[in-house]
Amino acid sequence: MSKELNVDLCVIGAGSGGLSVAAGAVQMGASVVLIEKAEMGGDCLNHGCVPSKALLAAAKSAHAHRSGVKFGVAAHEPTVDFAAVNAHVKGVIAGIAPHDSQERFEGLGCTVIRDGAKFVGPTTVEAGGYKIEARRVIISTGSSPFVPPIDGLEDTPYFTNETIFSNTELPERLIVVGGGPIGMEMAQAHRRLGSDVVVLEGAKALGKDDPELTSIALENLRAEGLDIREGALAERVSHEGGKIQVHLKGGEIVEGTHLLMAVGRKANVEGLDLEKAGVTYSRRGIDVGANLKTSNKKVYAIGDVTGGLQFTHVAGYHAGVVIRSALFKMFWAKASTAHIPWVTYVDPEIAHVGMTEQQAKKKFGMGVSVLRFEANETDRAQAERTGKGLIKVVLKGSRIVGASIVGKGAGEMIHLWAFAIANKQKIGAMAGYVAPYPTLGEASKRVAGSHYTPKLFSDRTRKIVRFLSKFG
Repeated sequence: MSKELNVDLCVIGAGSGGLSVAAGAVQMGASVVLIEKAEMGGDCLNHGCVPSKALLAAAKSAHAHRSGVKFGVAAHEPTVDFAAVNAHVKGVIAGIAPHDSQERFEGLGCTVIRDGAKFVGPTTVEAGGYKIEARRVIISTGSSPFVPPIDGLEDTPYFTNETIFSNTELPERLIVVGGGPIGMEMAQAHRRLGSDVVVLEGAKALGKDDPELTSIALENLRAEGLDIREGALAERVSHEGGKIQVHLKGGEIVEGTHLLMAVGRKANVEGLDLEKAGVTYSRRGIDVGANLKTSNKKVYAIGDVTGGLQFTHVAGYHAGVVIRSALFKMFWAKASTAHIPWVTYVDPEIAHVGMTEQQAKKKFGMGVSVLRFEANETDRAQAERTGKGLIKVVLKGSRIVGASIVGKGAGEMIHLWAFAIANKQKIGAMAGYVAPYPTLGEASKRVAGSHYTPKLFSDRTRKIVRFLSKFG
């Protein structure tokens, strides 16, 4: 017999979004059941953001040994202990894990069930020998690697982002199938740590970002020795004698010792029996409205499982919307993507928020302009020899509607533009603040100031100055 629980909220999935909902709701007085069948912390902590950034940090340290000549420091090839690098990655995960742990959430007052969940009714869920009846159910099961049905792949050893961080031996030659953010970040990290790396992308590498910016990043990646091949479609994979061969459309064969599949993500909806709850979904994910409610108005879905922007900070943002709606009955609480930033953590970083120039012109038509500033022209960037950089800002009249940055520290610099867009700021607000000198962030003020340059140094301004000078 199943034990019965009646609660305010049943949260399925203990990743970023689910944990945020559970922690917020229980501390506000709601009764909460939190269900997780795998690892607490979800993909971000265990297989995504945290381990990837830890690996990138190790790779950056190795790369620093090779790149000191521009500062007058002799370059040399570093000795990389890849097992120790892996221990560093695992140590970072272990340091953060207590914040996401079952013990912490039980201490907050949640009932935590470590098992798979499935619906047996509109608001009834079964898991771990319990039947949970909830006023509201929040699905936050996230996403997992999509592995395409390539001939021969099932008989070939390969990594995904869920397994590569368990590898303790440096790949001699790593083949990365997929030139999106995950593929390119892992490609650069392994190249800097000493692997020979080839990236096979069926379309355009980093194709979701502004091509003017990605061209700068890709130039740097290729200069570091990455073999990036665009328009390279994998048709078949074979494995023999410790060698992996990827057969491309057109007949070319690419050989390596290890293979990483990084072609995309899929929403985790399997096994939930969503039909029994009347929840509509597709291959893309669970269908939700702006209020994040599913077709069953008592069931919400947040984060990656909705098939939208797949970022940890989006799941956290969704959690806030759901808490306002489910607990405080704020029917006007809705999620928007207009102010959501994202960063691709290759070096140089690529960051974006809001609309691109093309999106703004399609929506607004006339009155759209673009400001540009080469981010490597600040004095701090010159001092640090940061290499090429660019910041682009999209305006509708004088209102900021988009910004994109490529260069060192782009992920930190985008904060200011995300704040400006979220608060519907005009470009004058960015031009008017005082930036500390010398910083990389001065580029933001410089590009904002460029909006006024044509008027400020115009013939009309010179005439006004000459006229006023006559009065002493």
